Amino acid sequence: MNFISTRGNAAGIGFIDTFMMGLAEDGGLMIPAELPVISQEKLQEWERLDYKELTLEIFQLFTGYEIPRQELKRLIDDSYAAFRSPEVTPLRKIRDNLHILELFHGPTFAFKDVALQFLGNLYAYVSQRQNKIINILGATSGDTGAAAIEGVRGKEGIRICILHPHEKVSKVQELQMTTVDNENVLNLSVKGNFDDCQRIIKELFADLEFKSRYHLRAINSINFVRILAQTVYYFYAYFRIIRQNPAAKVSFSVPTGNFGNILSAYLAKRMGLPVHQLILATNENNILERFVREGVYMPDEFRSTHSPSMDIQVASNFERYLYYLVGEDSQKVSAIMKQFQEEGKVALSPELLEKVQSDFRAYGVKNDECLRMIEDYCREADYLLDPHTACGVAAFESCADKEAVTVVLATAHPAKFDESIRLVGIAQEFPAEIRKLFDKPQHQQLVGNDKADIAAQLERFFGVR
Repeated sequence: MNFISTRGNAAGIGFIDTFMMGLAEDGGLMIPAELPVISQEKLQEWERLDYKELTLEIFQLFTGYEIPRQELKRLIDDSYAAFRSPEVTPLRKIRDNLHILELFHGPTFAFKDVALQFLGNLYAYVSQRQNKIINILGATSGDTGAAAIEGVRGKEGIRICILHPHEKVSKVQELQMTTVDNENVLNLSVKGNFDDCQRIIKELFADLEFKSRYHLRAINSINFVRILAQTVYYFYAYFRIIRQNPAAKVSFSVPTGNFGNILSAYLAKRMGLPVHQLILATNENNILERFVREGVYMPDEFRSTHSPSMDIQVASNFERYLYYLVGEDSQKVSAIMKQFQEEGKVALSPELLEKVQSDFRAYGVKNDECLRMIEDYCREADYLLDPHTACGVAAFESCADKEAVTVVLATAHPAKFDESIRLVGIAQEFPAEIRKLFDKPQHQQLVGNDKADIAAQLERFFGVR
């Protein structure tokens, strides 16, 4: 398996080098040179695998022989050993045509654990094998930071710095990051929003001299291994449904702000998973909904919502989808991304818009509708949704083929967003692991949203030998 850049100036890169590279040197994102296609016979073989076994089979298609099978199996087993459910991502039936895929049973109660527990162990594996210090740099709208820190805290040979937008993540998300007291962890609270954090990360990775000097590695979903790890639960959920109902058409409603989670579903479909509908659920920061409905990709006014992890205007994984949309033509991708950088806008032709609308349906959920979903499903189905999952349910209600079985992805435990839950008068019991966070001291530094200021912080942190 070789990997290439969406912009064409990096090719023939192996799995581990792709993992370590993060952002390609030409500014593009790494993708497989050719996606494997899973035959119907192979899908049937995989139906009865448990989650860890399925992960091993899918990852082996991409790692080739770079990681021996037994070592890869150990990495996977270690990554999911701490999950609170033996199924890793259990499926909950709400009614015949609606299931919830619970992705919050990892150590930080969010779907990011599914990928980032593995990435943390893979970074430790590579650090030991190559005898290198690994400096990880990432930005978070809330959940990525906590999951990334949990994956590598205290691990020898690894240091991590996470940027988060000051006072624009939930209190629990903030505490999960900033109560970690390990010397290899630095939290920077940035005056601005997530798009500011993400912009600075991309600028630092694009500064090739700085990136090389401090051996920067990516933990955000610009790292393809994040996307790959998330494809697994789409296969797993599909198999769980069709084992009960072999004739079912299976759709997915995916809360997404950065386009990473639904891109994983899209790639699973391209690999041969028989997905009926892919429904993109977002909030009032609805650049992705407008892209699917109108063919225009253009940031708008930033809005704070009850689902803050999706308060994103510029989706970092948009470029990967664009590559497939324009027929895997890296020159076209480069031209479009240059236009976006210069003009702040991408407008599709009618032909490309038609293709987008054959790939996705989309729905942007208003704040009051999000809260109404939480209240209605708690009362009528006795199931408490976090606000991001509530957006996924609202998108199901609005867009889904009701003759199909739709799986809504539950991306976080509701305890992580109690501020929103309390707005509808629901009192919830916090898990013990979250309750104890409120008694711990916090460790973070407040910084401006300027690349130079943050680079200075990184020079002090990553420059320590």
